[in-house]
Amino acid sequence: MKSITPIALILGVLTTHAYAIPTTVVDDNNNRLTADFVKKHVDQSMSIGRAIKSIVGNYPREAIGVVSTALDLYPEKYKEIIHAAISAEPALTGEVVSLAIEKGISSCSSIVETAINAEPSYVDFIVRAAAFSTPDEMDEIVRIAVETEPDSADNIVQTLSRSHPNEMVEIIKTAVSAMPFVGEYVVDALLASFPDEAEQVVTTALRESAEEQESVRRILVTAMNAGVPAEDLLKYAKNAGATEEQLAFIKKQ
Repeated sequence: MKSITPIALILGVLTTHAYAIPTTVVDDNNNRLTADFVKKHVDQSMSIGRAIKSIVGNYPREAIGVVSTALDLYPEKYKEIIHAAISAEPALTGEVVSLAIEKGISSCSSIVETAINAEPSYVDFIVRAAAFSTPDEMDEIVRIAVETEPDSADNIVQTLSRSHPNEMVEIIKTAVSAMPFVGEYVVDALLASFPDEAEQVVTTALRESAEEQESVRRILVTAMNAGVPAEDLLKYAKNAGATEEQLAFIKKQ
C-alpha cells in the first residue's frame, strides 16, 4: 500500500482540524512543503528528471502542483521537467504544456517541441493547449509541430482548424510551406472534415507546394479521390498558379 505523501498528509491536517486555518496559510504551507518535497527527491535522485518521473508516477493527483513547483525552482531545467512529467503521465500532457507556457519559462515553440518529443502520440493535445494559451503564436506552433512530427501533420492541421476555423488558411500555409510533402495528407484530412471548404483547402495547399511538382500532383490526386469535381479542381489549380502541365494532368483524369 502506498504511503500518504507529506503534501497530502499535512494539507489534510490543516484543512480538517477543528480550528480552521485560513486558506492563505494552508496554501503557503503547502507550497513550502511541495518545494521541500521536490528538493529532497532531486537530492536523492541526483537528477530533476528522475525525481519528477518518480513523483508523478507514484502520485499523479499531485503531479501538476509538483511540476509547477519544479519549474519555479529549476526553470533552466524546463525541458527535462516537461519531458519527465509527460513521459510518466501522458494524460497530463495538455496541462503540463499550458502550465509551462503560462509561466513564460521559454518560448512557446521550444515547449511544444519538448512536449512532442516526450509523447508524439499526444501531439493533438499539445498543439491544442499551446494554441489556446498563445493564439497569437499559431504560425510558430504549427511550424514547429509539423517539423517535429511530420507524420502527424494531418492531425495537427485538422485539430487546429477545428478549434480555430478562421485561421484555417494560415494553418495550411504554414504546415505545407514547412514540409511540402505533407500537402496531400493535409488536404485529405481537411476535405474529410470540411468538405464545403474545398476551394480554400485545395487552392492554398497547391499554392504553397508550387515549387514541388510531385507534391502538386499528389495533392491533385488526393482531391480527385476525395470527390472534388474536375471542373472545380481546374479552377482551384488556375487560381493557385498551376502550370499548363499540371492543368493538362487534371484534364486527363
